[in-house]
Amino acid sequence: MIILASQSSARVAVLRNAGVVFRQVAANVDEDGPKRTMRGAGPAAVALHLAHAKASAVDPKDGTLVIGADQILVCDGTWFDKPDGLAGAFRHLQMLRGCTHDLVTAAVLHRGGVPVWEHVVTPKLTMRDVSDAAIHAILTLDGGGCLHTVGAYRVEGPGIQLFSAITGEWAAVLGLPLLPLLAAFCDLGVDVLLPSST
Repeated sequence: MIILASQSSARVAVLRNAGVVFRQVAANVDEDGPKRTMRGAGPAAVALHLAHAKASAVDPKDGTLVIGADQILVCDGTWFDKPDGLAGAFRHLQMLRGCTHDLVTAAVLHRGGVPVWEHVVTPKLTMRDVSDAAIHAILTLDGGGCLHTVGAYRVEGPGIQLFSAITGEWAAVLGLPLLPLLAAFCDLGVDVLLPSST
């Protein structure tokens, strides 16, 4: 069995759509502390630290493979966290519009309490110079889902209308670098496919 140590519906969808058998367990981890104390180490180091912390928090230490993941959005040196309400989401999108930002995305695997794999990738997203009215419209269409993401948008939903260009693996944009993760499963000899229906 594989455990996904995440509350993210996007990460769940990435794994389910790929046919990976897993169960979801939310990891209760302080994210704010490391983002303050480790800031000098850079976003990749912090994202990896948090991914490992999440995996460790739910690892049953019985040989189950645990996926931990974290994502930090950086634009012009500013780190973004999940917005505080719709007003916060509106401010996020105002700051990001017309700019290219990085989504520093880390994923790790733990087995028996030991890290066995880690990976960091940085998709880049360019947001159009949209109007305030367009931002309001997107937030209304989204229905509050944006409040659970660091950028205050969901590219798998109406938030995709905000962007003119995206580079990097789509699954990594959603929070989980799937192709490297599937390769790691293979390297570790883990069968992740759903049982055949025939």
